[in-house]
Amino acid sequence: MFEAPSGALARVAVGPSHGPRVVLVPGATGSKEDFVLMMPLFAGAGYRAESFDLAGQYESWRAGPSNLDPPRSRYDERLFLDDLLAVLDDGSAPAHVLGYSFAGTLAELALLERPELFASLTLLSAPPEPGQAFRGVKRIGPISAFTSPRQGASLMLWGIRNNLNRVPPRRLRFVRDRFALTRRESVDDIIALMMRTPDLRAGLTAAHVPKLVAVGEHDLWPRELHERFAREIGARLAVYPTGHSPCETAPHQLVRDMLELFAETDATP
Repeated sequence: MFEAPSGALARVAVGPSHGPRVVLVPGATGSKEDFVLMMPLFAGAGYRAESFDLAGQYESWRAGPSNLDPPRSRYDERLFLDDLLAVLDDGSAPAHVLGYSFAGTLAELALLERPELFASLTLLSAPPEPGQAFRGVKRIGPISAFTSPRQGASLMLWGIRNNLNRVPPRRLRFVRDRFALTRRESVDDIIALMMRTPDLRAGLTAAHVPKLVAVGEHDLWPRELHERFAREIGARLAVYPTGHSPCETAPHQLVRDMLELFAETDATP
């Protein structure tokens, strides 16, 4: 457990303690286990791979706004950002950072606030548009403007519980068990934050770190939105024949592309 500003965050690390750090940040309803197929690959390449559960999510369910000084009522952007910056400060810097889905926006904010902590930035299936991020999502985009954050969260949770993504049975059991701990209000608040995603493109373009936009060709957002976003911020683009979770369904390819990105800044580990 790591004592972050919002409380105790569950954390895991794999690989040599002296190796360059790779910090993998999960998104809404996710957890550090989303990266279990990637972490040994990074460790085998000499890197120290780390991940943690966001406040209110899975084994970090006790962390939240009530623990802040002074206490707050919502899981807001500043809460998640301060937690991420604390994690990045708790180890060697700069680190290679991957933000998955909602955490892509968190990683972008952290890069712009503390660029010295970043060796590279990978945005995995992250929102490719500012503002109401769900407006471009396939199928549900046209109705997303008429749903509240709680209604949007309910739709997402229903889809995950009913396995619309068709994950394997053992994975589905874990995902459902994870919901037993994850605080519903943290999911609602994250969806609300995604409905007002900040426009960080100018700052990202000016940021002097290697950047990668990595997505599945069947992601929630259409490929052309991710392609445009990558061009706008000067990032490489990697597209895999999978869906929203290449970390689980194309881990070897994703790690390969990230290691190529790392080579722009790292000496051999």
